[in-house]
Amino acid sequence: MKLTDVVPMFTVTDIPATVAFYRDVLGFEIANEMEGWAAVRKDGVEVMFALPNAHVPFEKPLLTGSLYFRVDDVDAMWNAVKDKARVVYPIESFDYDMREFAILDINGYCLQFGEEVGSRDE
Repeated sequence: MKLTDVVPMFTVTDIPATVAFYRDVLGFEIANEMEGWAAVRKDGVEVMFALPNAHVPFEKPLLTGSLYFRVDDVDAMWNAVKDKARVVYPIESFDYDMREFAILDINGYCLQFGEEVGSRDE
């Protein structure tokens, strides 16, 4: 048995507003949608959203981690989104050879974007 993909699904209370954020701020396209659920996709990466359901208690969006997107030009991504989203931390090069930043989506979920940069002095 082989895993072929992992697709996060966030519980949200406003799917149209969430889809609009991912489309307008992050450049995703709508991959599929139906009542109570939607999926967005960019460059083969997919994220799904669903309204709260009876199977899981839901008071507010909660994730004790983040989504980490690897990108091929993190500086360009930063410049495209830094003024359109709440910044968790600005772009920075770290000693573990990643250049990255983090924002919050409109639901409060943390989205990190990073690019492997190798050792370089900055």
